[in-house]
Amino acid sequence: MIYARSLMKSSGVVLKSPREIEEMRVANRIVAEILEAVREIVRPGITTDDLNVFAEERLRERKAKSAFKGYRGYPKALCTSVNSQVVHGVPTKTPLKEGDLLSLDFGVYCNGFYGDAAITVPVGLVSKEAMKLKEVAEKALYKGIEKAYQGNRLSDISHAVQSFVEGNGFSVVREFVGHGIGRSLHEEPQIPNYGPPGVGIKLRAGMVLAIEPMINVGGAEVKILQDGWTAVTKDGSLSAHFEHTVAITETGPVILTSLDG
Repeated sequence: MIYARSLMKSSGVVLKSPREIEEMRVANRIVAEILEAVREIVRPGITTDDLNVFAEERLRERKAKSAFKGYRGYPKALCTSVNSQVVHGVPTKTPLKEGDLLSLDFGVYCNGFYGDAAITVPVGLVSKEAMKLKEVAEKALYKGIEKAYQGNRLSDISHAVQSFVEGNGFSVVREFVGHGIGRSLHEEPQIPNYGPPGVGIKLRAGMVLAIEPMINVGGAEVKILQDGWTAVTKDGSLSAHFEHTVAITETGPVILTSLDG
């Protein structure tokens, strides 16, 4: 079906019509389903390359395309960041070990739109510290989503994430941020996970945002490894990452990458 692309913009942000938001559900539902399927096979002994192959097979079954593979030269469909790896970890043939903490970031292009989400998964039994980090990162994501109402300011999301994370004794990564998403994988606005409330553009119905806290046990600083992709904590501490694609509507935020939606 042919339909008109929304040309409305707010400070460089492309607003999506209700119809476009419904169409975005296709890619985002695929993201949610495949991430859940990958999560279910995570175990000690499996490699992150195995997980990537599995994800690519599920993509082919759905006749969808990877949002990540080939993006600026990224070689895989799945980002797999282990322990001190923060984001953009490239899958390898190294087996996962009991006690590892694994972040999975996955994106899909389908039906003319992108979907993007991330989860952090314990590999077998993990330390109490690792489990707390994972839980705080996930709760911080929902704290941010709770502020994704029209009329609020963009930094209300940022502040909600930062205050919750730091209140639990962890740090927020500053070099990487969330982003708008739609017909492009990365659109305006950028969404930091830190900052004072009440700053930035006003949130409006039709915005679709990829909100994604990245948090560390130790310091917030990161560095990029020689592969040019993998970001790790500078102090070697554990990191966790969660992300949802969220549409702002007249009645509040709608999580497009939720399996419950």
